[in-house]
Amino acid sequence: MKIFTNILIFLAVALILVNIYLLDFNNPFEGDSMVALIGIAASFCAVLILLIFRMSKKIEDKLKN
Repeated sequence: MKIFTNILIFLAVALILVNIYLLDFNNPFEGDSMVALIGIAASFCAVLILLIFRMSKKIEDKLKN
């Protein structure tokens, strides 16, 4: 399970980097830049959710032992 979450976190961070590349800093709220901002926010949320999931699994394993 740890390898799977690591892969998903890596993919989410890669998506953040791709969307930062697509972002137009002169007009961040127009056209494709708005889509890039939404993609950055969604990927950031995915990373947070995966980190929370990983922490909950660690807590669950400690409670079982």
